[in-house]
Amino acid sequence: MAENAADRGATPEGRPTRPDLAAMIVPLGRALVAAEQPILDAHGLTMWAYSVLLHLDETPIRTQAALAEAIRADKTRIIAVLDDLETRELIRRQPDPEDRRVRLLSLTAEGRRLRDAAQTAIQQGEERLLARLPAADRAGFLKGLQALSTLPELTRGRGPSAS
Repeated sequence: MAENAADRGATPEGRPTRPDLAAMIVPLGRALVAAEQPILDAHGLTMWAYSVLLHLDETPIRTQAALAEAIRADKTRIIAVLDDLETRELIRRQPDPEDRRVRLLSLTAEGRRLRDAAQTAIQQGEERLLARLPAADRAGFLKGLQALSTLPELTRGRGPSAS
């Protein structure tokens, strides 16, 4: 059976019927970052510091390089962030007993408290935005966004695959 343009998400002339994903997500991402900034400022955090705190917990991350990869940061750029967080006693960097050249990274109780307070405030703002969507659309949006954000090709720093 022949496929028509509407079935492919295109006009009869072959033009797409929706904007590109980046054209929709980038302005939203910028607006979300701008909305988060005053909250991070109030908690004494930069965006990179907040990213570090979000990715650390009781179970240590084995290397600074692994953390940098997890938050998609250049491993040399996060050293100053880690130094600051350690000085403020928000994270611990301890030698790995199996390899003393490696530093195990974990949150302190104060780091966890600060992370949770900042995240709660950020998500309260997000809830106000999400409340503008019908419940079914909201659930689908969040489910789809979570699925897309964990795709292996995205977590390894490559763009979407052409498959």
